[in-house]
Amino acid sequence: VELMCAATNHEIHAMRAAYERLYHTSLENDLTGDTSGSFRRLLVSLCQGRRSENYMVDHHSAVMDAQALLNAGELRLGTDESTFNSILCTRSYPQLIQIFMEYQRLAGHGIEKAIKSEFSGDIESGLLAIIKSVKDKAAFFAEQLHDSMAGAGTKDRALIRMVAIRSEIDMEDIKRAFHHKYGKTLADFIRDDTSGDYKKCLLAIID
Repeated sequence: VELMCAATNHEIHAMRAAYERLYHTSLENDLTGDTSGSFRRLLVSLCQGRRSENYMVDHHSAVMDAQALLNAGELRLGTDESTFNSILCTRSYPQLIQIFMEYQRLAGHGIEKAIKSEFSGDIESGLLAIIKSVKDKAAFFAEQLHDSMAGAGTKDRALIRMVAIRSEIDMEDIKRAFHHKYGKTLADFIRDDTSGDYKKCLLAIID
């Protein structure tokens, strides 16, 4: 989920193609079958890989979208999830940053507060993942990596997935963000939380 919420159009299309080659079915079909409700609609929207790649910011549209989000959530009884899906899954990252700024100006608080108030469960986590990755993708993955190792036990599949996929994209940025946020290097965290060849392999990948 964290990878889908933070992926570019190119990465999503590559994931879809690889999934179909491996499993002889579409990623969208399996997402539809394995999830339900609002969360399914969010993942299917993301799976389309239709985020705008126009990186010019339209301030007027940002104000309109911020107002639309406010009207779809905090200013009505019930929540119009389709508006949140449409805007968060299709606007470019720079445009979303401007929308979040306009939302803060209109509502007097960040959009994260609205998401936590209006949604719950997987859909809440998914929408927050999009927002966090838009604001600072390296910090978002640093948090995800930390969460995979924090507490009792290690979420090995999540740890392996994120290390392997981000290793050739932005691992250096993630390592800096991790150290800044947690006061300890990612490598030290991995050394303390894993062992043997598994540890050696992870350390070699992030080096």
